[in-house]
Amino acid sequence: MPTHTIARAALVGAGALALLGPIAATSAVAAPDRGSATALAAPYAVEPYETVNVRSGPATWYDKVGSVAAGQPRGAYCWKHGETIRDNGYVNDVWVQLVEGYVSAVYLKGDQYGGLPASATC
Repeated sequence: MPTHTIARAALVGAGALALLGPIAATSAVAAPDRGSATALAAPYAVEPYETVNVRSGPATWYDKVGSVAAGQPRGAYCWKHGETIRDNGYVNDVWVQLVEGYVSAVYLKGDQYGGLPASATC
């Protein structure tokens, strides 16, 4: 079966498109800082403005499965409503599903959906 190369674009910040580069349509993309771990390409990219905990679900009572450092872009799939988070003068109940788990949009650059389109619900 032939492999076709496609280009994937990610929504960054409040809507600017950035070319992330070609990937094979039938392959997985290796996470650069996770050794041999692989993850399927995500349609969006988000970036926290400060280090944020990654949870297994959209609330702080879910297990912490990791963290993302400030300025470290991550692949994102969609957003959903969860626990309301109040921090840094912001209040929001939107959680963004990353490749690794969920993060509160309060800590992501962009709008109330962490830079994802309003239609990108989980």
